[in-house]
Amino acid sequence: MYDPDQLRTFLAVAQSLSFTQAAERLGIRQPTVSQHVRKLEAAVGRPLFLRDTRTVTLTADGDAMAGFARTILAAHEEAAGYFTGSELRGRLRFGVTDDLALTPLPRILRDFRQLYPRIDLELTVAQSPNLLRRVESGHLDLAYVKHSVGTGYEPNGRLVRRDPLVWAGIAGTRIAPDGPVPLVAYQAPSLSRSLGVQTLEQAGRSCRITCIVRGVNGVLAAVRAGLGIAIFARTLMPADLVEP
Repeated sequence: MYDPDQLRTFLAVAQSLSFTQAAERLGIRQPTVSQHVRKLEAAVGRPLFLRDTRTVTLTADGDAMAGFARTILAAHEEAAGYFTGSELRGRLRFGVTDDLALTPLPRILRDFRQLYPRIDLELTVAQSPNLLRRVESGHLDLAYVKHSVGTGYEPNGRLVRRDPLVWAGIAGTRIAPDGPVPLVAYQAPSLSRSLGVQTLEQAGRSCRITCIVRGVNGVLAAVRAGLGIAIFARTLMPADLVEP
C-alpha cells in the first residue's frame, strides 16, 4: 500500500522537478516534501529521483512510478467520490497549445476523464495568444499556455514550469554562415516564431520561412524532411532531432 499523501507529493516534485516548487504548490514545508519522497522510495525499495545541489531528474523507476501514482490516486479519488456522493458534474472548457501534446498532458487528461466521467471535457487546441483571448472573453475556463521570459504572467495564472527554447533539425543539418536561416514556423501569431525571428535579427542573421504549419505534427514532418530548422522547448524535442 502506498500512502496517497506521499504519492501526491511525489507527483508534485515529478512535474516541477523542484522540491521547493512542490512545497509551494502543496502548501507544505520543504522538509516534509523530502520526507514524503524518502518514505516512498523506502516503500518501493528503489530511488525515484536523481538529485544534486542544482538539478532533480526522474529515474526510470521514478518515471514508471509517476504513471502508477496517477492511476492509484485516480482510483482513490473515484472511490472516495462514489462513497461520499461528491462526484463532480458539469463542463470544463480547456485550451492547450498543440506542442504540449508531447508532454504527459494527454495521459493526464485521460486520467481526468476516468476520474470525473460526468464532467464534459471540451478541448480547444490553438496558439497561446488565441487561447488567452478565449479565456479573457469567457469562452474557455482554463488554458495551458506559454509565455516568454520578461513578458510577465497572467494575473490569474500560475507558473507550471520553465523550459528553454532550442533550435532543432535533423542530424547533419548545415546552415550557410552567410545565408538566410531556413525556418519551419507556425502560423502567426506564434510565440516560438516571433522569438526565433527576433533572436536571429539580434544576431544579425536573416531568415527564410520555408514552411508554415498549423500544428506540431506539421513541424515535425517538415523538419524531418530537411526543409529547415524549428524551435522546440528543450524537454519536448524528439529524440531523432538535434540542436544544429
